[in-house]
Amino acid sequence: MKIKYIVFSFLAFTISLKSSSQTKNKSVKPNIVFIYLDDLGYGDLSCYGATAIKTPNIDILANGGVRFTNGYATSATCTPSRYGLLTGVYPWRNKDAKILPGSAPLLIGKEQLTIPKMLKEKGYQTAVVGKWHLGLGTGIVDWNQQLDAGPNDVGFDYSYIMAATQDRVPTIYIENGKVVNLDSKDPIAVNYDKNFPGQPTGKENPELLSMKWHHGHNSSIVNGIPRIGYVSGGASANWSDVDLADHFLAKAQSYVKSHKENPFFLYYALNQPHVPRTPNPRFVGKSGMGPRGDVILEADFCVGEIIKTLKEEGVLDNTLIVFSSDNGPVLNDGYYDDSVEKLGSHKPNGPLRGGKYSLLEAGTRVPFFTYWKGKIKPLVSDALVCQIDLLESIAKLVNVDVKSTDSQELLDVFMGKSAIGRTNLVIEANTKTAFRQGDWMMIPPYPGDPILEEVNIEMGNDKEFQLYNLKKDIGQKNNLAKDQPKKLKELKENFELIRGNSYKNVEKIELK
Repeated sequence: MKIKYIVFSFLAFTISLKSSSQTKNKSVKPNIVFIYLDDLGYGDLSCYGATAIKTPNIDILANGGVRFTNGYATSATCTPSRYGLLTGVYPWRNKDAKILPGSAPLLIGKEQLTIPKMLKEKGYQTAVVGKWHLGLGTGIVDWNQQLDAGPNDVGFDYSYIMAATQDRVPTIYIENGKVVNLDSKDPIAVNYDKNFPGQPTGKENPELLSMKWHHGHNSSIVNGIPRIGYVSGGASANWSDVDLADHFLAKAQSYVKSHKENPFFLYYALNQPHVPRTPNPRFVGKSGMGPRGDVILEADFCVGEIIKTLKEEGVLDNTLIVFSSDNGPVLNDGYYDDSVEKLGSHKPNGPLRGGKYSLLEAGTRVPFFTYWKGKIKPLVSDALVCQIDLLESIAKLVNVDVKSTDSQELLDVFMGKSAIGRTNLVIEANTKTAFRQGDWMMIPPYPGDPILEEVNIEMGNDKEFQLYNLKKDIGQKNNLAKDQPKKLKELKENFELIRGNSYKNVEKIELK
């Protein structure tokens, strides 16, 4: 009798422990990882139909989660999209949300709501690793001192970033507001309007170049590559271009390993396939499409490695992963790098028209999927979603009540439990805006952009209104504005309810 009592007590205790463990697991906050690529097109991945290039590591995530066919960035250029991603706000609401130079002040207000700030209040550890391009400092930046404004001021506990883009100076790593490996005896200075005495440039010293510039990239030379903007000093802090991807990958992996015991948010912002395309020697020639194809393979490797780290550290099963790109694809974006000559049958924009800088679909409709092993079932979704919706949706996930003007709570859509997305969306490109409602896209008349059109970038500008039924005409070949006057009037009125009439006042594009 005593033995039976002991056995019964042990079983009851075991069941109690198991129940307690399950209750505890249900209350565990999920880790959240954003994997954000740069200039990756809708047709650049094999999971989105590419046949000339294979991206197996990315495909595993896309095919194992909810892959969106109507997933949008807010803008067709990088800075505005990154602003929208982190704040949940349309970038056209901020007049300074344009392509920023490397010395621009912080674009996000220190008091502004952001995803990392929201998560931090819920006990999350927060980090950004990779490309930033949202400004630093509050005015004139002194790179030789602790920067007075940056990622750490808008919700990130840890930041290891590049200031802007790989083709802009300064070409340095910045860790928590401090330039890495800077020699105080060789102070760094940056200017986007005027060169420093005695400093060679791509325009005046072509004999020093290892990469030839095509347009707009002919200022200071670093590692044989001409950049946008002028820089002096800071030689010891310059990155190695071919090691950039590996370096950021290692920092992201290190963060996961050292913060796995508590819930974390990691914004892993890769540079690929943005110019200058400088694949590590391990990937050179692997795609057969030149450096642009090679760096896409390099990005796929990086994604595979960060997923491997999450798995090895035992946190993959409790991690929501969001994958997307800041805007659509571009081939010639300032350098001669065989991106056009070696393209072959590959179509970076897939079935879409346009690309980076464009109001046409390929400018903002991008690869976009969510993955959570065991929680999200594989699904292809046609729901209309935008990156600005991640703020409200993640708020719902972690039980935070936020009030956003533009972000919409679509958690069930991102989790594959609902097919009902947005009803409408305003997209933006170079301060110009257009409007999607249901299956329809309306583009107001706008003047051309000669600088970009000169290098065969299709902007979608026209003297007349454009109206497309995207369900029947995904390639935007048939302008129905004259055939569907009632539909055009409906979209125009609904667009102006959100945007107002200010969309008619556009600024001249600045590439610097």
